[in-house]
Amino acid sequence: MRESDRDEAKETLSAIVDKAVAGEPTVFLRQGRKVALVISLQEYERLSRIPSLGQLLAGFPGDADDLSDRHAPPETAKLDRFT
Repeated sequence: MRESDRDEAKETLSAIVDKAVAGEPTVFLRQGRKVALVISLQEYERLSRIPSLGQLLAGFPGDADDLSDRHAPPETAKLDRFT
């Protein structure tokens, strides 16, 4: 991933966009800190279709009974030699 500061980006914005379209993102720096990212629209659309954890949990197809009780003590396995 390429990094670019503001002055370089002003001079080479067209090249930065061309590289993003070709699959090479560029990170913009401000005072040495990463502050923005240029990616292709195709990559943005791919990433925006990935569901969040909340969406995945909301789409859980099971019933409430399928989940264990969070507050129940864990079941302990009995080993034959100790019984």
